[in-house]
Amino acid sequence: MERCFEFIDAAAVIGCGAVKFQLFRIEELFAPEILAKSEEHRQRKRWELPLEFLPHIAKRCTLKNIQFSCTPFHLDAVQALLPYVDFFKIASYELLWHDLLRACAQTEKPVVLSTGMATIDEITDAVNVLTDNGCRDLTLLHCVSGYPAPFDECNLAAIETLRNRFRKQYSAADIKFGWSDHSVRPGVIHRAIHRWNAQMIEFHLDLDGAGDEFRTGHCWLPEQIKQIIDTVKDGLLADGIGEKSPSPSEVSDREWRADPSDGLRPLLKTREKWRA
Repeated sequence: MERCFEFIDAAAVIGCGAVKFQLFRIEELFAPEILAKSEEHRQRKRWELPLEFLPHIAKRCTLKNIQFSCTPFHLDAVQALLPYVDFFKIASYELLWHDLLRACAQTEKPVVLSTGMATIDEITDAVNVLTDNGCRDLTLLHCVSGYPAPFDECNLAAIETLRNRFRKQYSAADIKFGWSDHSVRPGVIHRAIHRWNAQMIEFHLDLDGAGDEFRTGHCWLPEQIKQIIDTVKDGLLADGIGEKSPSPSEVSDREWRADPSDGLRPLLKTREKWRA
């Protein structure tokens, strides 16, 4: 529980809008023949999130003013999460499982869907299931399910492909588009936001480099991703309103421009003040 709280607190400090956990049971995640032969998969039993943690995680998120999301990996998990989460996240590996999509959509809570490994037809089927079953707030995340994802395979232009395919076709639903990052490359995230208008960025966070998955190479450390979040926010603030007029920081220098009568600085009216 304490490590859960540390993740929530760290995510809030570095500027995240939400934190996401995962709720699975190994016996309902992998087929029995996989578990019978693979000790590696059986060991993931240690990663299971206890149900009794959920109300405490939700309360901590509220305290830290950050949204709580969780990925359900079995049908019963949807109802277990329903009282606590602000939105559901569906993993790329579950995109084909329409029963799970239907269960999340029918809660009428927002849904975020990762689209790693999927074809456009598979994504279309998934979006149809979600919207047909009541989902009216959907975010599609372009994703490359490599851990880590090679930066030259990120194919960020696919964000625009998704936008063009689904934005108008599903006008009854509010569909947004983003990027689920496994590249751990600052340039990829900046490009996703500033070139391809990603409205949500998901990333994997490790607190200290000691997590089981950190060695794979797809997790950010808090101080690394904080720099990205800060610079992204700076860049968005820099957009302004588009009106071409003097900025407050420029006003005092306007009088020190070259006067059109002789080309000398400052303006004649300002020189009069100096003569006085």
